[in-house]
Amino acid sequence: MLSLTTIGVKLAVVKKDSRKQTETTSMKRQKSAAARVKTRDGGEMAPESLALGELDHRLGYFLRRLQIWVFQDFIQTLGPMKVRPAQYSVLLVIEANPGRSQAAIGLMLGIERARLARLLHELERRQWVTRRGARSDGRSHALNLTARGETALAKIKRLAEQHESHLAAYVGVKRHRQLMDLLRDFG
Repeated sequence: MLSLTTIGVKLAVVKKDSRKQTETTSMKRQKSAAARVKTRDGGEMAPESLALGELDHRLGYFLRRLQIWVFQDFIQTLGPMKVRPAQYSVLLVIEANPGRSQAAIGLMLGIERARLARLLHELERRQWVTRRGARSDGRSHALNLTARGETALAKIKRLAEQHESHLAAYVGVKRHRQLMDLLRDFG
């Protein structure tokens, strides 16, 4: 999947007061608010009205647009903890599988080995995770949360719940459940 920089898409972050919209708010109104782009001087402008062409029939395009919104809201909402989506995922999987190998967690989350090593190094630096040689295989590293990591993860989870509420408000509660049901099969 392309990075935000590669795509060159800059969406305005939906303001906190817009998050309190009810489920009856139409997706089209929310879409137009999210489609505004930031200018270099910090202002906002609406993009020109352009036809999507074939993109209007490509699921991947719309999934990517939603992913951009999700990541931006996640980063803003979890900003106080300075945690990125991949770090959050790794922390949750380590919590659910203490003592499992670095390789197993990377494979499960689809994170390449070198990237996971850098990510774990940062989590170790923050004293949230420990990597120790596995008892069964000295070449393998067993991952565990530290006491600090457990405390941090509890705070992160509370913020992540807020983010999930923002997402449910953005797409609608019913659509949120439907998307979870549909997409869970691919995780």
